[in-house]
Amino acid sequence: MQNPTISGLAAAIALASPFVVPGVAAAASDADLKLLRAEIAQMKSNYEQQIAALERRLNAAEATAQKAEVSAQKAETTASRAEQIAAVPPVKQPAPPPAANAFNPAISLVLSGMYTHLQNDPNKTPYRIDGFAPSLGEIGPPSRGFNIGESELSLEASIDPMWSGRLTLALPPENGESPEIEEAFIRSSSLPNGFGLTAGRFLSGVGYLNSQHAHTWDFSDAPLPYQAFFGGQLIDDGLQLKWLAPSDIYFSLGAEAINGMSFPSTNNGKNGVETAAFFANVGGDIGNTQSWRAGASYLTTKPRDRVDDPDIASYAISARTKMLIGDFVYKWKPEDSSGASLKLQGEYMRRHENGDLNYLAGTTNSYDSTQSGWYLQSVYQFLPAWRVGYRYDRLDYGHIDNVDVAAGNIPGLNPYNPSRNTVMFDWSPSEFSRFRVQFARDKARNDITDNQVWLHYIVNLGAHGAHKY
Repeated sequence: MQNPTISGLAAAIALASPFVVPGVAAAASDADLKLLRAEIAQMKSNYEQQIAALERRLNAAEATAQKAEVSAQKAETTASRAEQIAAVPPVKQPAPPPAANAFNPAISLVLSGMYTHLQNDPNKTPYRIDGFAPSLGEIGPPSRGFNIGESELSLEASIDPMWSGRLTLALPPENGESPEIEEAFIRSSSLPNGFGLTAGRFLSGVGYLNSQHAHTWDFSDAPLPYQAFFGGQLIDDGLQLKWLAPSDIYFSLGAEAINGMSFPSTNNGKNGVETAAFFANVGGDIGNTQSWRAGASYLTTKPRDRVDDPDIASYAISARTKMLIGDFVYKWKPEDSSGASLKLQGEYMRRHENGDLNYLAGTTNSYDSTQSGWYLQSVYQFLPAWRVGYRYDRLDYGHIDNVDVAAGNIPGLNPYNPSRNTVMFDWSPSEFSRFRVQFARDKARNDITDNQVWLHYIVNLGAHGAHKY
């Protein structure tokens, strides 16, 4: 629409034009008047076109402003509605009914069998570790020939949002022997700030190898330090508290209060805690192909009348026992698909005992000893399913201060440093089976070198949890 003010102005100019130049109009010819009037008409047309263009631009600007205002109002309304919706608490949907098998435990059965060729017959000459006072428990190789080994039956499940539970039965190879409870514990799953609690019977967290089931070990038997100082493996009843730090690297602390039923302790049925253990672990990654873990552990207990194997000697030890353990593990696995990997592992143990030794149930003298041991092993996987490994075990007699030992009255405790070299080669077609050949040159006894050959299979039926680092 044309602006009336501007249109009137143009008309006034047109009407006044004859009077503005009266002298010119009178003197000019009709042709000149016509030319002048044409020029004025052209100027009027140009002004009208410019004014119309300005009006169109003005109308377009007003329309754009109106649209922006409408959009802003819509956005404000949407934000207001969103705030109102957020302020309303969500409606809780009813939980779906549990499945019929929701509380069924995961069941796992580990079957182990072996054939052993031993230069020395353990049925004729009992296995011992000279210079040390080992447990009455299971140390040394199995009997010659075929053995079914010790199998394990495990049941594990979540109990509720706070707890899970596990039961592991060890099935001994000998006929007539009852199954043994290897593990029976409940474990917290919801404690705050990285804490975890385990109660019941469990594998102690001291050292590196001890907290792992035997069927996950890289060799078919325990190193000599574990056999000499733990009787194979430390398993006991009690409480374990662990804390995992919220840090970029792995760091954890742990403490245990246990009954002391297992070697090197004895449980005499008294109130209180017989054995206490503490451990700390730290680890991390080195780039994308390497990782490591280091640990330190301390254990203290006070065995009373700890009896050694009567077939070797008849004596009992009552002493304060303190143990220090250091461990280290390094792993390498390239990023390519070759399947190669390398694992280095080692542990050092040092035990100090101070108390009394009762010999032949008649003589009691002071007893003080400091002994140590270590092992170092390496396992190289050269193909996805094939591995080769070597382990060296060593025990250091240290010193034993006791008059009966010094007089040679206890042959099993005469000075000696046992050692053993072991080579293994295994094939694992899957995560559920492993077949191993192991060769060992055992010098645990001063007067016997025992060359041993093991053929060993381990298979897993049912649930198969992840192995520990």
